Amino acid sequence: MFEHRTSPVLSRRAFLRRMRNSLAFSLAIIAGALALGMMGYHFLEGMGWVDAFANSAMILAGMGPLGDLHTDAGKIFAGLYALFCGIVFLGAIGILLAPLAHRALHKFHCDADGKKDS
Repeated sequence: MFEHRTSPVLSRRAFLRRMRNSLAFSLAIIAGALALGMMGYHFLEGMGWVDAFANSAMILAGMGPLGDLHTDAGKIFAGLYALFCGIVFLGAIGILLAPLAHRALHKFHCDADGKKDS
């Protein structure tokens, strides 16, 4: 996926394209997690779509649910969804930051070898 350490540093245009792709992939993962949460709250807890969206978004952002949960299935789903969201959030941030970290390390390696970076 990334260039080898002996390859020259990626051009700015190619790097920005890589960042755009990472951002799109991260947003797709977050949108999928949000949709999963909305479906869970809608079908298991009986919330309307807007309330399901608000609760899912709040949990995904790490804030906690807005409304009270009335069913055991909804409470179990909320707990599992919160754990899932923590992992999804960390994964999405890792995907988003990977090109930046790789570029920085690649530039440091090129500087150490005495190669000119671009």
